[in-house]
Amino acid sequence: MKKIKLFAPLFVLFLLPSMLMAQKSDKKTEVIYIQTSAICGECKTKIEGAVNAVKGVKKSEVNLTDSKLMVEYSPSKTSPEKIRAAVAAAGYDADEVTADAAAYQALPMCCKKDAKKH
Repeated sequence: MKKIKLFAPLFVLFLLPSMLMAQKSDKKTEVIYIQTSAICGECKTKIEGAVNAVKGVKKSEVNLTDSKLMVEYSPSKTSPEKIRAAVAAAGYDADEVTADAAAYQALPMCCKKDAKKH
């Protein structure tokens, strides 16, 4: 019984740092929402592909109901500015960043800003 009493405090001392490190790891990613000019499923695929190619992006998803892009990313590897730039380079608006003109012209007609949602 005395051995258990001796090992219990040592066990807690070794377990406590592990628990603290686990809490820190939860904050290694951040989530941002970006308003895009996405209209259809093809837009969704192109935007998510462009954003997922950015180093540090963990996950992205375009909601076609409101054209918002959710991005989970590592702030030590990328930034919201780089993510918006990737969306613009694919031919779509990203908040205040306008689409790259050449990339926009290369989009199919269904993905143009004046196209109807479908």
